[in-house]
Amino acid sequence: MRYLPHSAADRQHMLATIGASSIDDLFAAVPKSVLGTFSPDLPDHQPEFAVEAHMRGLARANHAAGDGPFFVGAGAYRHHVPATVDHLIQRSEWLTAYTPYQPEISQGTLQMLFEFQTQVANLTGMDVANASMYDGSTATAEAVLMARRITKKNKVFLSGGLHPQYRDTVVTYLSGEEGLECLAPSPEGQGDIVDHIDDDTAAIVIQTPDFYGHLRNVSALAEAAHEKGALLIVVVTEIISLGLLEAPGALGADIVVAEGQSLGNPLTFGGPYVGLLACREKFVRQMPGRLCGETVDANGERGFVLTLSTREQHIRREKATSNICTNSGLCALAFTIHLSLLGERGLTRLAKLNHSRAIALADALQGAGIAVLNKTFFNEMTVRLPSPAAPVVEALAAKGILAGLPVSRLEPGKPDVENLLILAATELTTDADITALVGALKGEIA
Repeated sequence: MRYLPHSAADRQHMLATIGASSIDDLFAAVPKSVLGTFSPDLPDHQPEFAVEAHMRGLARANHAAGDGPFFVGAGAYRHHVPATVDHLIQRSEWLTAYTPYQPEISQGTLQMLFEFQTQVANLTGMDVANASMYDGSTATAEAVLMARRITKKNKVFLSGGLHPQYRDTVVTYLSGEEGLECLAPSPEGQGDIVDHIDDDTAAIVIQTPDFYGHLRNVSALAEAAHEKGALLIVVVTEIISLGLLEAPGALGADIVVAEGQSLGNPLTFGGPYVGLLACREKFVRQMPGRLCGETVDANGERGFVLTLSTREQHIRREKATSNICTNSGLCALAFTIHLSLLGERGLTRLAKLNHSRAIALADALQGAGIAVLNKTFFNEMTVRLPSPAAPVVEALAAKGILAGLPVSRLEPGKPDVENLLILAATELTTDADITALVGALKGEIA
């Protein structure tokens, strides 16, 4: 609703109606020492065109992801999003749609969510997926809570290769509860989570490709977890990787969570994004969030409804699986449209292109004498510089090159990470970008 200013006569009429002589009377209960005076440091009013020019000047001070070589990843990736996606999600029937509680007037939204769930289930190799979560990190926390409900055990191990922000989100969700153990960071793929699994373990959480870019042996971890009656939760932060890698569900995962940003959703300063959560059918009643199901109406026609509603909005709080009360509907729609445009073959080609660009980056780095720690990777890798990575990244940013993420930024104070730099390459990474990065890195190292 637009702001409609009141005239002096309007204000006097309102004050007279409530029996106040002035606006100050409304604050009579507040001590004058607390009220003080507020003098905002703002310029005087300006005409609209002058304000627009000022804002454009501020915008020019920002260096956007597409303004030069860009190698930042670590959970949020720059991919090409077809113009069709943005055009379709801005249609009024999508942009204004919210909660599909009344299926008789929400069939379009419900069918879209059903298709989204189908796509996520196919990508992850699982039986069922929900209608989306807020993002990958909160989906991971919900999966941990889900595993504890299923197994009726509390002990959960988080791999040292799990994204630090995902780890911190799980820690926040489980604050005040016992049983959560976070393993030390594993930038070189070291550390074996299998050694920690015992009969009291509810679940182990791994990421593949992990935070440092390594691919994990999901089958071996699933077998080790299941031998002890534990569940395997697999986290995927780069959903494009599933166009090339075998689906976690086919390798034995019990719950798969992912960040879906790479499909249909631009970086947008870190959000909003779309979390994915899929599981085995036998666990569906412990799944958090919304679930859209297919049914038939009174005339026998195909239709869609929300089903198995186990959120605290719908049932008694103590019986609810989660207090998540919505889903990332518009971001899920963008995901669905983009993936539909790609199709299965298109997604595979896109994944191969990402991997080939990463191979070119790794070859160039190694050719320049820069140590790449990864033996396996998809489109992301970790390098060890001879000096702290953070100042190098800042120096390259001043030259217009966004050269990845220093691990120390997300793992401050952790041993042996100060010189580590995580680099990502996507289909948008050109040979010229790689040449510029490697040349600038060599210059800073020298």
